[in-house]
Amino acid sequence: MFKYNKITAFWAAGVAASLFGGPALAAEETIVVTAGSGEDPTAPLKGIVATKTLSATKTAAEIVKTPQSVSVVTRVQMRALDVTSVSQALRYSAGVFTEYRGSSNRNDEVFVRGFSYVPKFLDGLSYGATASSQTGTFDPWLLERVELVRGPASVLFGQVNPGGLISMTSKRPTSLPIHEVQFRTGNNHLAEGAFDIGGPLSDDGHLLYRLNGIARTQNNQIDDYKETRMAIAPALTWYPGDATRFTLLTSYQKDPDAGYRNFLPRYGTVESVDGSYIPRDFNVSDPNYNQSWREQTMIGYEFEHQLNDTLTLRQNARYATIKQKYRYLVYSTSAANSSVLSRRAQHEQRQTDEFGIDNQLEAQFASGQVAHTVIGGVDYKTSKDKQYLGRAGGSQYDIDWRSPTYGVSVDESAFSPATNEQQNLDQAGVYVQDQLSWRNWELLVSGRYDWAEVRTTDFTDASSTQQNDNKFTWRTGLLYAFDSGLSPYISYSTSFEPNLQTNRAPGVGPFDPSEGKQVEVGLKYQPDPNALMTLALYDLTQSNVATYNSAAGWFENSGKVRSKGVEAEAHATVFDNLNLIASYTYTDAETVNTTVVGTEGKTPARIPTHMASAFTSYTLPDGALKSLTAGVGVRYIGTSYGDAKNTFKVPAVDLYDAMVSYELGELNSSLKGAKVQFNVNNLANTKYVASCASDSACFYGIGRTVTATVNYAW
Repeated sequence: MFKYNKITAFWAAGVAASLFGGPALAAEETIVVTAGSGEDPTAPLKGIVATKTLSATKTAAEIVKTPQSVSVVTRVQMRALDVTSVSQALRYSAGVFTEYRGSSNRNDEVFVRGFSYVPKFLDGLSYGATASSQTGTFDPWLLERVELVRGPASVLFGQVNPGGLISMTSKRPTSLPIHEVQFRTGNNHLAEGAFDIGGPLSDDGHLLYRLNGIARTQNNQIDDYKETRMAIAPALTWYPGDATRFTLLTSYQKDPDAGYRNFLPRYGTVESVDGSYIPRDFNVSDPNYNQSWREQTMIGYEFEHQLNDTLTLRQNARYATIKQKYRYLVYSTSAANSSVLSRRAQHEQRQTDEFGIDNQLEAQFASGQVAHTVIGGVDYKTSKDKQYLGRAGGSQYDIDWRSPTYGVSVDESAFSPATNEQQNLDQAGVYVQDQLSWRNWELLVSGRYDWAEVRTTDFTDASSTQQNDNKFTWRTGLLYAFDSGLSPYISYSTSFEPNLQTNRAPGVGPFDPSEGKQVEVGLKYQPDPNALMTLALYDLTQSNVATYNSAAGWFENSGKVRSKGVEAEAHATVFDNLNLIASYTYTDAETVNTTVVGTEGKTPARIPTHMASAFTSYTLPDGALKSLTAGVGVRYIGTSYGDAKNTFKVPAVDLYDAMVSYELGELNSSLKGAKVQFNVNNLANTKYVASCASDSACFYGIGRTVTATVNYAW
């Protein structure tokens, strides 16, 4: 078993070394930039075009010179699109299928390159280290940017599936004062207030702060469901000397009404029942029994010390706990030609405690004409995931969606545990990477070795199992940067991830780890700092996949999935007042080997073959309506299969978005800093099915949302 004292020596060495040393980042050098070579990938960015990434290499690397597919969503883009979740922030990005559970919003869940349960990272450390999707959400108001790394990234982060990862960056203290308040209202009785303040706390600028907070309440499109949230994120940055920076990052988020899972049948959503369809606002559960509650607390830090002109030492650490409680009635069975649905009652409780630490040493030097950026590190994470799922036996509580009647009384004393266990994960990794630059050539070489231990305790029968895995993963990529801004590249990467799926057949121990490999070729084009276009073609295979066997009711460590595809994405700002965002995704996924009868050679459910999106906004530069901005967007989600055997398809859909904003200071100088914005998503209020996982798990998409925002900054 890994113990905390395994890393104590390295941790102490990092802290001690950081207290001494030569010149480095001074507090007064912390600035806000718009783009270009000086861009800080953790700082505010005044635009939609990011030129650097932190998640692709764990260094501040230029995207156009990095042989890895990366999308960056800046705060400016999130604000323009009026997003309220991380998955919504990625709506216009390539390679990702967001909100595949439609308006079901308990968690931020996305598919990337055909793979589900893509892990999330917050400030470089794992956020919710389980194989289940039930790891909650992080409010985007608290974030500076969201990055999507597509393809295997295990070589730096360890526990990552081959589809990629979502990397979230918290808002940090800045040396420039920030004062902002915001109010939003809209349909579904939306009421929201938020604030963002920060700046120096000391006259010498050595102590900075940032404080973000948000409170929101809103009815859901499902009858009798509500969403409420309160979140706050205090942060402090301290410069004890010119060579050292310490940032404390904390957050607390409570969701008294945390969302829902409205599982619906194929018949009544994708296909009609006697010419009728289930209403979009139909509640398959019961308001008399529903409970949806979540609370998460995090505290962590980032420590950086520049030892000299060559070496920089960093250490990031965080402890997090996520608690969840849910009660609901879930759809179980129905006849194909009937509007009567059978339901069963379920009660979930879950607590995930997680600690992670990452120690890095970066060196920048030259050997002859070759420039090197080398990073080596040791990281460690441990998590305890305790969960209980109790349910009533069989199917009860029938409801007719044509004329629903609510008010059932559920007797939980008759429940039996479907899941009652605790899973502990310990994982340590050692990694090294070299980014070599010679003339126009860029070579990236990375290697990592992981040790992982999974211990599962089943409280139902008092049994326990343990699995130990270790694996070497690596990545290499070669890129040539033409002076014109074109950068073709080729890369190869592998992945390793412990399988933490707990819903297994009786007597089956922890699954073997999943392993992946990918070949990718691509082209990036950056004619200037205000435009970035990327194209990627990939061939990706994952073995030891945990596949859900709906007939048996559990997951199996069954085989291999292959995904091939094409992704294109563009971000550009033209003439300072025209913004363009566009993406296209083609995914050809196939279940190559499996023990689930009838699924071999088929396309996994919920994976659209084609997706495309485009958003453009224009700001009037002068005249009577100077600063008026208008934007329109379209999102296309292609057809997907609704089950693993490919017996039916979910139709394609076009969705339209629009926004208008205006700086009120143009009307009256006393209103300088005030801004109003109106957003409409799903403009036509299109009723559609986002995806289906099986005959009994289909999800309606989000209907029209209309919001009005008033923002004041000073």
